[in-house]
Amino acid sequence: MANVFITAAIPQAALKVLQNAGLNVESYTGSDLITKDELIKKVAGKDYLITPLSTQVDQDVIDADPQLKLIANYGAGFNNIDVKYAREKNIPVTNTPKVSTTSTAEVTTGLIISLAHRIVEGDKLMRTTGFAGWAPLFFLGHELAGKTLGIFGMGQIGQAVAKRMAAFDMKIIYTQRHQLTPEIEQKLNAKFVSMEELIKQSDVLTLHAPLTPETKHILGTEQFKQMKNSAYLINASRGPVIDEGALLTALQNHELAGAALDVYEKEPEVAAGFKKLDNVILTPHIGNATVEARDAMANIVANNVALMNQGKAPLYVVND
Repeated sequence: MANVFITAAIPQAALKVLQNAGLNVESYTGSDLITKDELIKKVAGKDYLITPLSTQVDQDVIDADPQLKLIANYGAGFNNIDVKYAREKNIPVTNTPKVSTTSTAEVTTGLIISLAHRIVEGDKLMRTTGFAGWAPLFFLGHELAGKTLGIFGMGQIGQAVAKRMAAFDMKIIYTQRHQLTPEIEQKLNAKFVSMEELIKQSDVLTLHAPLTPETKHILGTEQFKQMKNSAYLINASRGPVIDEGALLTALQNHELAGAALDVYEKEPEVAAGFKKLDNVILTPHIGNATVEARDAMANIVANNVALMNQGKAPLYVVND
């Protein structure tokens, strides 16, 4: 009987698939994230590894299990895994794309609306000092209608955000390595621009690009100075896409109107300076934290293990 090790608690849907496939399943049950030493100890002798984004699977971990046949990453990203080394060892690495799209787009939409209308800030006010009553100039935010939404990374999530925010009568511009087809642009009513134009024109700039050597710190001091002082920044992609130190400085110097962060450069750590700013929304990486998305992700990783165990090719291999 083949053995599977799961490095964190995942939905029961996955365990049912694995058990029905006749696999022996062992799961990490600690309350904290699994340590590297524990992972190396537990992965030894396993045929398959299922792991979330929060677990680093480096060369040491891979070498600890010479019989490892598959690393099924529970997440759309895979920068937590040394995919190049896994390929050298002929170990497929899979991810869970597509199923996070709706949830992440909805969270992004919520962050944009909350930031522009100061909803989180207002909730904090009402839970502390309260307010004296309605007044014409009190606690003003901004309408989104007529404003420009800039999207960096117009993949499935970026397109889903564009679709939703178009309903708010926002002008949509975007940039990425490759321009979309005219048909998709027309459907989304989106215009392709350069990165420089995106930064300068956006009233709201939202990030939906993967973390690569090219996208790391794509936004830093120079870019923040080019943005409108009235602009909002949203990051629900990967933390290191932003130079957080530069962002904090820009916010403190009022070079931006506000920011909403669901991911962090040194996750799960959050720079203390952000917590002191009322115009910053901080959420704990909840982009795809819905029952629907997480169950779908669980089914993908479990079915990929089952396929490999049957001698079939898994889906969504990222290092073939």
